Amino acid sequence: MEVLRAMLRRKKRISRSIRTGRSKLTTVPPYTTRQRLALALVPPLAATVIHLLGSTLRYEDVTDGGTSPGYHLPSPAIYVFWHRSLLACAHRFRNMGIAILISHSFDGELIARTVERLGFLAVRGSSSRAGSTGLRNLQRAYEAGHICAITADGPRGPAMVAKPGVAQLAALVHAPEIGAFYVLPLRAWQLRSWDRFLIPKPFSRVLITWPAHASPDLPSTQAALDRSVALAQLHSGNP
Repeated sequence: MEVLRAMLRRKKRISRSIRTGRSKLTTVPPYTTRQRLALALVPPLAATVIHLLGSTLRYEDVTDGGTSPGYHLPSPAIYVFWHRSLLACAHRFRNMGIAILISHSFDGELIARTVERLGFLAVRGSSSRAGSTGLRNLQRAYEAGHICAITADGPRGPAMVAKPGVAQLAALVHAPEIGAFYVLPLRAWQLRSWDRFLIPKPFSRVLITWPAHASPDLPSTQAALDRSVALAQLHSGNP
């Protein structure tokens, strides 16, 4: 029993460390009154909107080469996808304890509190600024048994060009392979952002494509992501 209690205490410490992603030297600036009000109101409202929108969507899995959809496979695992698919993913992958990397900024805090209401694990850190901290926290999440999902071209692009962070994480945890997927709503609003962000229209059909898993290196990851997009275009009737 003492051993079990010690293990549970250690797991709680790891979970707190993953969620905060802060060292002893990290300071958190105080939020203004307006920011505190936004943090209280926006996450529950955003989570509710995502639930309502997601409940109208019709998801369809498309697999390649005998690959199984990622949510049917045991964890831990590493998956990559493109930044433009974030919103289309949110409802389908909810309540699975998937770890996603989110910055320490105020906007990141808003996102973290929203996705935690959807059953994701918000791992704090950045892939562009102090990226090593983000990778270490993702490593902890992986070693604690979570699926780690990374936007390969986030947070600022260029669009659909994979960055080395996912391969670096795979090397840290000695992952044998990396999974890739693409989520494409067939009816969506497309923003004029760097990633051409997709907002699914209610009641639209959404394709989730799963190519064969990639070797844990950057060229193989890019090829798998490209294949996921090609599969979506093929099955959407828009080659």
